[in-house]
Amino acid sequence: MVSIGNLHWGGTGKTPLTAAVARHLLASGRRVAVLSRGYGSKGEGVRVVSTGEGPLLGPRLAGDEPVALAGELPGAAVIVGRDRYQAGRHAIERLAEPPDCFVLDDGFSHLGLARDLDILVFPAQDPFGGGRLAPSGRLREPLESATHASAALLSSDETSTVDPESGPKLAAALAGFGFRGPGFASQTRSLDVVTERGDELPAGSRVLLVTGIARPARFLATVERRPLEIAGHLEFGDHHDYSATDLGEIGSQARAEGAAWVLTTAKDHVKLFGRLEVPLAYVPIRAEPEAAFWNWLDLALDGVE
Repeated sequence: MVSIGNLHWGGTGKTPLTAAVARHLLASGRRVAVLSRGYGSKGEGVRVVSTGEGPLLGPRLAGDEPVALAGELPGAAVIVGRDRYQAGRHAIERLAEPPDCFVLDDGFSHLGLARDLDILVFPAQDPFGGGRLAPSGRLREPLESATHASAALLSSDETSTVDPESGPKLAAALAGFGFRGPGFASQTRSLDVVTERGDELPAGSRVLLVTGIARPARFLATVERRPLEIAGHLEFGDHHDYSATDLGEIGSQARAEGAAWVLTTAKDHVKLFGRLEVPLAYVPIRAEPEAAFWNWLDLALDGVE
């Protein structure tokens, strides 16, 4: 089992990394199941979001990130449940093709489940979260918890240039808190903006931004580098559950601002798809760790098999 987690509250890029790791494992011939808590969902118990052929449940029952993962990971099962041990047992006992490898999304704090590798993600913009726990800082666990991690990744977005030495520098900085693993760099990149039909959004389109994520300013910065005209930005809370009132507000704002499209994130897209009168587009993202990370991961997994 490979766990992807962080010490921060939201917005570190762990879910794109979860997708990247699952994609890599699938390409190596493994049968992969992603286990997720399904944060923000209304469902109960263990839920099979995907058996490898796309989403079977919507975000209200499964959570936005699991549904997004199910859509972009053909061949991988996605299982949701507050008790990830029971979710894993369900995958082994009930799926037609039981997985031989699990990827645990946001699993660092899930102490009741054994894992072979624990990977911690740190945001390049604020890697140590002010050095303090919330509410005075952005940490949900002390930096000393890194002593339990197998590896650390410094995750940058497109607004910053990746320093080739940033991974080792991160590992060296964490060594003072008990960390003994390697450090690597990763960059999260946005892909071409696509519409609900799968077409690329035409250049010059006037768009209303709608986000329900931890760090909306990063999404705004990403869109500002595109040849698009931004009409406005409606910001909702992280993992927001869009109500009928919200949908009406989005439509009214789009019409008032003359926006031809509503442009949103990948995880908001799964919650807004088919629910708006205004055409919807979204920005897919991909985590791209450096090559040394994949070499380390393959060797580390060979060591536990």
